[in-house]
Amino acid sequence: MATNAKERLLSAAERLFYEEGIRAVGIERILSESGVGRASFYRHFPSKDDVVVEVLRRRDGMWRAWLDGRIAVSERSPEELPLALFDGLAERFAAASFRGCAFINTMVETADPDSPAHHVAAEHKEKVIGVLDRLLAEGGYLDHEALARQLALLGDGAIVTALREGTPEAAVRARSVAEILLRTAEREPVSA
Repeated sequence: MATNAKERLLSAAERLFYEEGIRAVGIERILSESGVGRASFYRHFPSKDDVVVEVLRRRDGMWRAWLDGRIAVSERSPEELPLALFDGLAERFAAASFRGCAFINTMVETADPDSPAHHVAAEHKEKVIGVLDRLLAEGGYLDHEALARQLALLGDGAIVTALREGTPEAAVRARSVAEILLRTAEREPVSA
């Protein structure tokens, strides 16, 4: 029963934070939406900040699993596999429920770079860069770490632009720029 209450709290908080923002949603609202009592809330979480951190950690795992899935089903060549990020983003941007990036939104809302929530959000972004770095290294790109950071920058920019424009086209435009970066990047010589 306790696990069920914790899951209901996290599910309600995640949905509300993403739809309405962290600051706009108080504990009372989370309790009301989850159907969990105040005592149970405090048994699981000492504060709202602790809920935010756990929601972000959970969302990080789900987001990276989603990205791994997009990579796994991509028909792109190993050299172009990092572009699967932009293919997936185009799908996400087209969803009616798209409200930007929960991690970018958190960093904007918390503003304090020393806050635990900001740290978790920043860690997520570094993990995504790590995935891109691995793909680029496997694709034979020489300066793969710098290139991974450039692609992540394009992805984050596309997310913000898609939110502003309300269209998935930002992912298509970002993918076009990413394709140019990949074409012009130095790669390991191919053995004959």
